[in-house]
Amino acid sequence: MDLDLRSLEQRYAYPTSARPWIRTNFVSTLDGAAYAANGLSGPLGDPADKMVFALLRSLADVILVGAGTARAEGYAPVKPAEVNADLRQRLGLRPVPPIAIVSKSLNIPISLMAPGQIVITTEDAPAARANALREHVDVIAAGRGDIDWPQVVSRLGTQGLNRVLCEGGPTLHGALIDHDLVDELCLSITPILAGGNAPRIAHSQLAVDRPMRLAHSIQAGDLLLTRFVRARH
Repeated sequence: MDLDLRSLEQRYAYPTSARPWIRTNFVSTLDGAAYAANGLSGPLGDPADKMVFALLRSLADVILVGAGTARAEGYAPVKPAEVNADLRQRLGLRPVPPIAIVSKSLNIPISLMAPGQIVITTEDAPAARANALREHVDVIAAGRGDIDWPQVVSRLGTQGLNRVLCEGGPTLHGALIDHDLVDELCLSITPILAGGNAPRIAHSQLAVDRPMRLAHSIQAGDLLLTRFVRARH
Protein backbone atom coordinates (compact mmCIF):
# COMPACT_ATOMS: atom_id res chain seq x y z
CA MET A 1 0.00 0.00 0.00
CA ASP A 2 1.03 3.64 -0.43
CA LEU A 3 2.04 5.17 2.88
CA ASP A 4 0.21 8.37 3.76
CA LEU A 5 2.03 10.41 6.40
CA ARG A 6 -1.13 11.73 8.08
CA SER A 7 -2.56 8.22 8.30
CA LEU A 8 0.70 6.91 9.74
CA GLU A 9 0.77 9.74 12.26
CA GLN A 10 -2.63 8.63 13.55
CA ARG A 11 -1.60 4.97 13.67
CA TYR A 12 1.59 5.70 15.61
CA ALA A 13 0.24 8.43 17.91
CA TYR A 14 1.30 8.03 21.52
CA PRO A 15 -1.59 7.13 23.84
CA THR A 16 -2.43 9.07 26.98
CA SER A 17 -0.45 7.55 29.83
CA ALA A 18 -0.02 8.30 33.54
CA ARG A 19 3.73 7.60 33.24
CA PRO A 20 6.31 7.79 30.47
CA TRP A 21 5.32 5.48 27.60
CA ILE A 22 8.20 3.40 26.25
CA ARG A 23 8.05 2.52 22.57
CA THR A 24 10.77 0.37 21.03
CA ASN A 25 11.53 0.35 17.32
CA PHE A 26 13.42 -2.40 15.50
CA VAL A 27 13.83 -3.98 12.10
CA SER A 28 14.54 -7.69 11.73
CA THR A 29 14.86 -10.33 9.05
CA LEU A 30 12.35 -13.12 8.54
CA ASP A 31 14.54 -15.46 10.60
CA GLY A 32 14.89 -12.98 13.45
CA ALA A 33 18.27 -11.35 12.83
CA ALA A 34 18.54 -7.83 14.24
CA TYR A 35 21.55 -6.98 12.06
CA ALA A 36 22.45 -7.30 8.41
CA ALA A 37 25.52 -9.26 7.29
CA ASN A 38 27.71 -6.20 7.92
CA GLY A 39 26.70 -6.08 11.60
CA LEU A 40 24.47 -3.01 11.26
CA SER A 41 20.68 -2.70 11.31
CA GLY A 42 20.44 0.16 8.82
CA PRO A 43 20.79 -1.93 5.64
CA LEU A 44 17.76 -4.03 6.65
CA GLY A 45 15.41 -1.07 6.21
CA ASP A 46 13.87 0.14 2.98
CA PRO A 47 12.28 3.56 2.23
CA ALA A 48 9.04 2.58 4.02
CA ASP A 49 10.94 1.57 7.16
CA LYS A 50 13.00 4.76 7.02
CA MET A 51 9.81 6.81 6.66
CA VAL A 52 8.38 5.25 9.82
CA PHE A 53 11.76 5.64 11.58
CA ALA A 54 11.69 9.39 10.91
CA LEU A 55 8.03 9.64 11.98
CA LEU A 56 8.68 7.85 15.27
CA ARG A 57 11.53 10.24 16.01
CA SER A 58 9.26 13.16 15.16
CA LEU A 59 6.69 11.95 17.70
CA ALA A 60 9.17 11.33 20.54
CA ASP A 61 10.26 13.47 23.50
CA VAL A 62 13.51 11.52 23.87
CA ILE A 63 15.39 8.80 21.98
CA LEU A 64 16.93 6.05 24.12
CA VAL A 65 19.88 4.09 22.74
CA GLY A 66 22.65 1.87 24.08
CA ALA A 67 26.19 3.15 23.75
CA GLY A 68 27.29 0.16 21.64
CA THR A 69 24.53 0.75 19.12
CA ALA A 70 25.25 4.48 19.09
CA ARG A 71 28.92 3.84 18.30
CA ALA A 72 28.23 1.20 15.64
CA GLU A 73 25.50 3.15 13.88
CA GLY A 74 27.26 6.54 14.08
CA TYR A 75 24.71 8.37 16.21
CA ALA A 76 24.78 12.16 16.53
CA PRO A 77 22.34 14.69 18.00
CA VAL A 78 19.10 14.86 16.02
CA LYS A 79 19.06 17.71 13.49
CA PRO A 80 15.92 19.78 12.83
CA ALA A 81 15.87 18.59 9.22
CA GLU A 82 15.63 14.97 10.40
CA VAL A 83 12.22 15.42 12.06
CA ASN A 84 8.87 16.87 11.05
CA ALA A 85 8.96 20.39 12.48
CA ASP A 86 5.27 21.11 11.78
CA LEU A 87 4.20 17.93 13.53
CA ARG A 88 6.34 18.64 16.57
CA GLN A 89 5.06 22.19 16.82
CA ARG A 90 1.47 20.99 16.51
CA LEU A 91 2.02 18.50 19.34
CA GLY A 92 3.79 21.06 21.54
CA LEU A 93 7.11 19.19 21.48
CA ARG A 94 10.61 20.62 21.58
CA PRO A 95 12.18 21.31 18.16
CA VAL A 96 14.25 18.09 18.33
CA PRO A 97 14.29 15.13 20.73
CA PRO A 98 17.52 14.63 22.70
CA ILE A 99 19.46 11.39 22.52
CA ALA A 100 19.65 9.57 25.88
CA ILE A 101 22.64 7.24 25.60
CA VAL A 102 22.96 4.34 28.03
CA SER A 103 26.40 3.35 29.30
CA LYS A 104 27.60 1.93 32.63
CA SER A 105 31.26 2.45 31.62
CA LEU A 106 30.60 5.99 30.31
CA ASN A 107 32.31 5.25 27.00
CA ILE A 108 30.33 7.91 25.16
CA PRO A 109 30.90 8.82 21.50
CA ILE A 110 32.37 12.30 21.12
CA SER A 111 29.56 13.15 18.71
CA LEU A 112 26.97 12.82 21.51
CA MET A 113 28.82 14.93 24.08
CA ALA A 114 26.76 17.97 23.17
CA PRO A 115 24.40 20.28 25.07
CA GLY A 116 20.90 18.92 25.45
CA GLN A 117 21.89 15.27 25.20
CA ILE A 118 21.52 12.82 28.12
CA VAL A 119 23.68 10.04 29.54
CA ILE A 120 22.06 7.28 31.61
CA THR A 121 24.37 5.33 33.89
CA THR A 122 24.71 3.86 37.39
CA GLU A 123 25.48 5.64 40.66
CA ASP A 124 28.78 3.75 40.90
CA ALA A 125 29.97 4.65 37.39
CA PRO A 126 33.50 6.18 37.26
CA ALA A 127 33.03 9.40 39.28
CA ALA A 128 35.67 11.49 37.53
CA ARG A 129 34.28 10.58 34.12
CA ALA A 130 30.70 11.28 35.23
CA ASN A 131 31.66 14.72 36.57
CA ALA A 132 33.49 15.54 33.34
CA LEU A 133 30.46 14.52 31.30
CA ARG A 134 28.19 16.77 33.37
CA GLU A 135 30.00 19.75 31.87
CA HIS A 136 28.55 18.81 28.48
CA VAL A 137 25.40 16.72 28.97
CA ASP A 138 22.71 15.89 31.52
CA VAL A 139 23.67 12.74 33.48
CA ILE A 140 21.04 10.49 35.06
CA ALA A 141 22.68 8.06 37.51
CA ALA A 142 20.36 5.45 38.99
CA GLY A 143 21.14 2.11 40.63
CA ARG A 144 24.35 0.37 41.65
CA GLY A 145 25.88 -2.38 39.56
CA ASP A 146 22.93 -2.32 37.17
CA ILE A 147 20.83 0.61 36.04
CA ASP A 148 17.63 1.09 38.05
CA TRP A 149 15.29 1.40 35.10
CA PRO A 150 12.08 2.21 37.00
CA GLN A 151 13.94 5.12 38.63
CA VAL A 152 15.29 6.26 35.26
CA VAL A 153 11.81 6.24 33.73
CA SER A 154 10.46 8.23 36.67
CA ARG A 155 13.22 10.80 36.31
CA LEU A 156 12.60 11.15 32.58
CA GLY A 157 8.97 11.84 33.44
CA THR A 158 9.90 14.60 35.89
CA GLN A 159 11.76 16.27 33.02
CA GLY A 160 8.66 16.10 30.81
CA LEU A 161 10.17 13.36 28.64
CA ASN A 162 7.11 11.14 28.52
CA ARG A 163 7.24 9.93 24.91
CA VAL A 164 10.21 7.58 25.02
CA LEU A 165 11.50 5.95 21.84
CA CYS A 166 14.08 3.18 22.29
CA GLU A 167 16.08 2.37 19.15
CA GLY A 168 18.20 -0.43 20.60
CA GLY A 169 20.27 -2.31 20.84
CA PRO A 170 19.19 -5.82 21.86
CA THR A 171 20.82 -5.66 25.33
CA LEU A 172 19.05 -2.43 26.26
CA HIS A 173 15.81 -3.80 24.84
CA GLY A 174 16.23 -6.94 26.92
CA ALA A 175 16.76 -4.91 30.10
CA LEU A 176 13.56 -2.95 29.50
CA ILE A 177 11.67 -6.18 28.87
CA ASP A 178 13.09 -7.67 32.07
CA HIS A 179 11.57 -4.77 34.02
CA ASP A 180 8.29 -4.97 32.04
CA LEU A 181 8.75 -1.39 30.87
CA VAL A 182 8.15 -1.92 27.15
CA ASP A 183 4.69 -0.55 26.38
CA GLU A 184 4.87 -1.16 22.66
CA LEU A 185 7.09 -2.58 19.96
CA CYS A 186 7.22 -1.22 16.43
CA LEU A 187 8.79 -3.94 14.33
CA SER A 188 9.59 -3.81 10.63
CA ILE A 189 9.99 -7.30 9.19
CA THR A 190 12.17 -7.26 6.10
CA PRO A 191 11.94 -10.03 3.47
CA ILE A 192 15.43 -11.43 4.02
CA LEU A 193 16.75 -14.72 5.37
CA ALA A 194 20.02 -13.94 7.12
CA GLY A 195 21.36 -17.06 8.81
CA GLY A 196 24.58 -16.33 10.67
CA ASN A 197 24.85 -15.49 14.35
CA ALA A 198 23.25 -12.03 14.52
CA PRO A 199 21.37 -11.42 17.80
CA ARG A 200 17.61 -11.22 18.11
CA ILE A 201 16.07 -7.79 18.76
CA ALA A 202 16.27 -8.47 22.53
CA HIS A 203 18.42 -10.62 24.75
CA SER A 204 19.10 -10.89 28.49
CA GLN A 205 19.78 -13.49 31.17
CA LEU A 206 16.12 -13.54 32.26
CA ALA A 207 13.49 -15.47 30.29
CA VAL A 208 10.05 -13.88 30.66
CA ASP A 209 6.62 -13.88 29.02
CA ARG A 210 5.26 -10.43 28.18
CA PRO A 211 2.03 -10.81 26.19
CA MET A 212 1.51 -8.27 23.41
CA ARG A 213 -1.46 -7.52 21.18
CA LEU A 214 -1.29 -6.51 17.53
CA ALA A 215 -2.29 -2.86 17.09
CA HIS A 216 -1.69 -2.77 13.35
CA SER A 217 0.21 -4.32 10.48
CA ILE A 218 0.86 -2.52 7.20
CA GLN A 219 2.19 -4.18 4.07
CA ALA A 220 4.55 -1.88 2.18
CA GLY A 221 5.71 -3.87 -0.81
CA ASP A 222 7.34 -6.97 0.65
CA LEU A 223 8.09 -5.22 3.97
CA LEU A 224 5.71 -5.63 6.90
CA LEU A 225 5.34 -2.74 9.34
CA THR A 226 3.87 -3.93 12.65
CA ARG A 227 2.99 -2.34 15.98
CA PHE A 228 2.37 -4.43 19.10
CA VAL A 229 1.11 -3.01 22.41
CA ARG A 230 1.69 -4.61 25.82
CA ALA A 231 -1.38 -6.51 27.00
CA ARG A 232 -1.45 -5.51 30.67
CA HIS A 233 -5.05 -6.47 31.48
